[in-house]
Amino acid sequence: MNLGKLKLLFFMLLYSSIVNAQTGDPGTANLFDQNDLKLISSDFSFTEGCSPDRQGNVFFTDQPNDKIWKYGTDGKLSVFLDKSGRSNGTYFDQEGNLVACADENGELWAIKPDRKVTVILKDFQGKQFNGPNDLWINDKGDIYFTDPYYKRDYWTRTGRDLSSNDVYYLPKGTKQPIRVISDLNTPNGIVGTPDGKHLYVADIGAGKTYRYSIGVNGELGGKQLLMEYGSDGMTLDEKGNIYLTTGNGVLIFNAEGQMIGQIKVPHEPSNICFSGRDKNVLFITARKAIYTLPMKVKGIE
Repeated sequence: MNLGKLKLLFFMLLYSSIVNAQTGDPGTANLFDQNDLKLISSDFSFTEGCSPDRQGNVFFTDQPNDKIWKYGTDGKLSVFLDKSGRSNGTYFDQEGNLVACADENGELWAIKPDRKVTVILKDFQGKQFNGPNDLWINDKGDIYFTDPYYKRDYWTRTGRDLSSNDVYYLPKGTKQPIRVISDLNTPNGIVGTPDGKHLYVADIGAGKTYRYSIGVNGELGGKQLLMEYGSDGMTLDEKGNIYLTTGNGVLIFNAEGQMIGQIKVPHEPSNICFSGRDKNVLFITARKAIYTLPMKVKGIE
């Protein structure tokens, strides 16, 4: 083969790999069809914190408007809770309670299906949290959550009690959180694997995402830099792929940290989860809007 043909072949392969990585075409991700992305509504101020219940309905927050919304499997939108404590990230526990990062007063709430609220955590050693942002709950009911400091215009406090942005672990049934990560810039998105062995934490301030090993007592070790991207929110699918919400849309990485797909979203994504009765519909919160995207793979959160 002559030099000209070799160059042509090289550039054809390079172009193919770029297109595949950006669209998820067969040969790399083969997970979705970009044309299936659907705008559901753009009538919000800042959507965040989406979580599916057991039936596949999605609950998400609109923090500036202090509401938690429900997007049902029937395609209907309704307000689940007014006065949500300015909730940000959410996650359902094993009892069907929606656990929310209510950052108005730096608390964690458990919200029952009948909308009754219980404050399950309000401080760390007598000091108010910066503003719990995102969380993950393992199958034992233990909670991991990120606590970055983002000054809110609705806060009455004028300063911060805690000087660093950290990640905490709250064993089920206790009121004593344990600081498990204290060396990140701005920890934000967080998610763990269903087997409880690994935890992913995005340092959005540093533009990096790490994987940690979870020990028998909930402690973290084996810190590994996996992706050179931070994220506001993230989720996992059944193939072990990791989905990050970034200014470039939703980026999809395999378990080794290699990018295998990109979902282009008109509004900048903030969080993400798998929804629907079969957990095969990606639900994307994107600032003032929410989107859905049918997938060829299922979620495992």
